[in-house]
Amino acid sequence: MYHKTLQEEELNYTSKLLSNRRGELAELAFMRKAATLGLAIAKPWGNSDRYDVIVRVENTFWRVQIKSVLDKSPSRDYYRVQTRDSRKRTYSTKEIDFLVAYIFAEDIWYVFPAHVVENKKSVCLSPGSKRARAEKYREAWNLIMRSRDENALQPVNAVAVTEAAPAIARGSAAT
Repeated sequence: MYHKTLQEEELNYTSKLLSNRRGELAELAFMRKAATLGLAIAKPWGNSDRYDVIVRVENTFWRVQIKSVLDKSPSRDYYRVQTRDSRKRTYSTKEIDFLVAYIFAEDIWYVFPAHVVENKKSVCLSPGSKRARAEKYREAWNLIMRSRDENALQPVNAVAVTEAAPAIARGSAAT
């Protein structure tokens, strides 16, 4: 007899939710993941801001927008994550510092610096593909786990330095 795994049961439940409820579930999943990584998380009151949560690393506060996708559409071999809000407005580096995308079906996270997704309607994700440009952001928690000072003074790898530089130069998040 076939027994569903917990992940399959969760995915089945999640697929029945309305998109706003699924978004709330993705936010909770993000907060759990971030907390297990030792990050401090705050949820702003209301829905007036363009970001969903604030993540604190030492004295640095990052504004994070969380997006999710349930599964691939039958006609595609990749996941398409919408990188705009319900009113079809895209995000800018003046509004967010990171956009974090969650793939429910695979329990995978992508951590994008805001300038990578700025003014884009969506991003296509192909986990494991060597040709996918977004793969360098897969589980790239190191980008968000660094303070602005660390990003400016102690480059760990080319991705972290290259992607964090515009945010550091802007000083866009409240500190």
